[in-house]
Amino acid sequence: MSERLRPRDLAFLSEETPESPMHNATIEIFEPGESGFDHEQLLSLIQDRISFVPRYRQRLQTVPGRLANPVWVDDDQFDLGYHVRRSALPRPGSMDQLRELVSRIVSRPLDRSRPLWEIYFVEGLEEGRVALLSKTHQALVDGVDTVDLGQVLLDATPTPKSMESDDWHAQRAPSPLGLVAGAVRDSLTEPETLVDTLRSQTGSALRNAGAAAERTRRVVNALSGRSPVKDSPISGALSQQRRVVTIDTPLADYRKIRTVHGGTVNDVILATVAGGLRAWLMTRAESLKGIRQIRAVVPVSVIDSELEATSLGSQIAAHFVDLPVGEPSPLVRLHQVSYSFQAHQATGRGVAANRLAGIAGFAPTTFHAIGSRVAAAERRGYQLNVTNVPGPQSPLYAAGARMVSSYPVPPLLPGHPLAIGVTSYDGRVFYGLTADRVQLPDADLLGVCLQEALDELLEASSGSRVRAPRGRKRVTKKP
Repeated sequence: MSERLRPRDLAFLSEETPESPMHNATIEIFEPGESGFDHEQLLSLIQDRISFVPRYRQRLQTVPGRLANPVWVDDDQFDLGYHVRRSALPRPGSMDQLRELVSRIVSRPLDRSRPLWEIYFVEGLEEGRVALLSKTHQALVDGVDTVDLGQVLLDATPTPKSMESDDWHAQRAPSPLGLVAGAVRDSLTEPETLVDTLRSQTGSALRNAGAAAERTRRVVNALSGRSPVKDSPISGALSQQRRVVTIDTPLADYRKIRTVHGGTVNDVILATVAGGLRAWLMTRAESLKGIRQIRAVVPVSVIDSELEATSLGSQIAAHFVDLPVGEPSPLVRLHQVSYSFQAHQATGRGVAANRLAGIAGFAPTTFHAIGSRVAAAERRGYQLNVTNVPGPQSPLYAAGARMVSSYPVPPLLPGHPLAIGVTSYDGRVFYGLTADRVQLPDADLLGVCLQEALDELLEASSGSRVRAPRGRKRVTKKP
């Protein structure tokens, strides 16, 4: 029997517009090594392992009359070559050129008539490297029944794990009459099906009403000559174009700051984000008098039986933190961020970063996908989404090629023209910024400001003695 789409997943589809494509993306860069790594090897690798994520060969089928939520059915026209695409940069391709290519690709929504994912194999990078750009719809990866494809493609050693490819044949999709009969049967025998259908239809009506009200407000503003009111410098209507910014920093820098001041690497990363935002706002001549803080949602891993379990061995919850962009001192910003997480840590629900990164077969892509889902559910309570994932600190490989970089590319939600993803992996910390190309044309400058904010924290931590925040052990740096 086909599995029915859940209301939360249906909402990602219903809320999707050309301005707000609801997919997560990841840029992974590989060194091919002596054995090489080409498009054919990637196709073979995915063919061998796609059976571990069967949803990647399924498409959505609507029920006539919308008597129930759509169902996942096997795609009888499934074409792996359609989903695994080949691209190239003019050699030697630079990171700037790769980012520009990625920006164009992630701006486009996925084809709803096919399985909701794509992977681009990008050749021509300098030093003989290649890049994989993956796009996966938020309705596809829930971290419960389906993990991200990237989770099963990577190995811990250069020698790929031996896996038997399945002899897959698509099951026949139900007829329209069969879909209607299944909807009626499920509504009568499974009360939750009827509840989910009503919830989805009610939610759709509310979303349509909200969208109509927003369009009316824009028309009234235009006729009256009034400019739209912006709640903050990082809010506003989205365009159909994106800009992607990447930053590569050493994990050792964050650990050094943490050793001197206490707290966690996550605290240092968020303090870096706060400092980068502050410097960037100042370059835009934005007055900081009314922008003392920027409220961010930071999805965190917790142990909580009341939340939906994930394949990561824990649950993911939203944690809100006010980033102190109005504070001039980098150390005070760090301590304020640390305080905001003390209450979370004191509950005993938090999952340590090293435990999460140590999960067998763990890949950051799945956690980023779940974090984006959490942020989407809380979209009206914050201005910025920051998803920070502690990845493995040893190399990972795809078909024998070593992965040297992993940059998350989080989706933008309506009214939120900036999102930040962070992945720590193999001694590095990789930032991926997704920005609306029209609202934030200077997103590249924000990337520079983030790097400078980290340097500022390092410089402020170079003294022989510092004051630790209350409740934390004071550390004296050895000469």
